Amino acid sequence: MATNSVVPGQITTIERHILDQQLIHPEATGVLTSLLYDLALAGKIIASRTTRAGLAEILGSTGEENVQGEEVQKLDVFADLTIYRLNDHTGRVAVMASEEHPDIIPIPDHFPTGKYVLLFDPLDGSSNIDYNVSIGTIFAIYNRKRWNGPGTVDDCLQKGRDLVAAGYIIYGSSTMMVYSTGHGVHGFTLDPSVGEFLLSHPNIRIPEEPKYYSVNQGYQTYWTEGVRRYTEWLQGHEGQRKSLSLRYIGSLVADFHRNLLAGGVFYYPADTRDPKRPHGKLRLLYEAIPLSFLAEQAGGYASDGRQPILDIQPTHLHQRTPLFIGNRDLVEKAEAFIREYDVK
Repeated sequence: MATNSVVPGQITTIERHILDQQLIHPEATGVLTSLLYDLALAGKIIASRTTRAGLAEILGSTGEENVQGEEVQKLDVFADLTIYRLNDHTGRVAVMASEEHPDIIPIPDHFPTGKYVLLFDPLDGSSNIDYNVSIGTIFAIYNRKRWNGPGTVDDCLQKGRDLVAAGYIIYGSSTMMVYSTGHGVHGFTLDPSVGEFLLSHPNIRIPEEPKYYSVNQGYQTYWTEGVRRYTEWLQGHEGQRKSLSLRYIGSLVADFHRNLLAGGVFYYPADTRDPKRPHGKLRLLYEAIPLSFLAEQAGGYASDGRQPILDIQPTHLHQRTPLFIGNRDLVEKAEAFIREYDVK
C-alpha cells in the first residue's frame, strides 16, 4: 500500500507517516524523523496556549521590540522558547536561527550537535494574537555544511533548493501541521481528544482553478506600476479571463494555507512606504523560503517578482524579500507585468 493513501477506516498518525516517509530518506537514519516529530510536539504545546490565551494571562505585548523592530508579543516568547528547548539538547541539530533573535542560536557546549540546521518563525502573524485570528509556526530544515564543530551562520544561509524539509503549524479553528520532505505536501489535523496529529490532507495539490488573491490593498498607492496593473488583471481587468475574489487575513500562514487548499495567489510586494525596507517586508529565511518549498511541492510557484525564491542566495539572517506565491500561472503573470512595466 502506498504511504500517501488513506484507506477508509484507517487512522494515520503523524508519527506513522513520518516513519513511512523515512523509507524515502534512508540516509536520515531516524534523526530527521525525530526532529519532525519534536516540531509536531512543539506545535501541540503552543496550541495548548493559543487556545486558552485569554485565560492564561499571555495575551498582549512584552513591551520590547525584536530584531525586526516589531513589538514582541508574550506568545512570541513562549513559542520561541518552546521550539528551542525541545531541540537544544537532542543531538539532532547543529545550530538554530529564529526570526526573534538577531544572531544564530548555538547549541549549548554541554550538549551534542547534530547534522541538521533548524530555522523558524515561532509565531507568524503574532500582531493578530489579541484578536483571535489564525496564527502559525513556520520551519525550515537543512543539512549542515560542515560535519564537525559548532554550527555557523554559513550553515543557515542556504538556498531553498537545498532544503531537506519545511512546513508550518497553523493555530485556528483547528490546529494543523503541514509539511514536506520533498515528496509531496501532507496535512495533519490535531485531534484534541487524543492529543495527536492525524493525516487529514494527503498529497495536497494547489487547485488548477484559483479562487482568491490575497494582498493588503491599503498599500496600493506605494506599489510599482507593474504590481498595480497585475492587481487590476486579477480583478478582471487587463484581459484576465475571470476575476478572483479578494481574501486577506494579514497572517501569512493563514493566507497561504487558504490559497494552498483553494487556489490563488498571495503577494506582498516591495513598496515605497519605508526607505529602510526597499526590498519588501517578509523574511527570506523564516517565511518566504519554507513556504515557497511547500508551494512548489504542491504544484505551485513562488517568486520575488523577478526570480524564483528558491534560487535566491541568502546573504544575512534577517534578509527581506518581496513575495508572490500560489498557482504557477498567476505568479508567472506577476513576473510578466513586472518585466513589462518595472524592469529598466
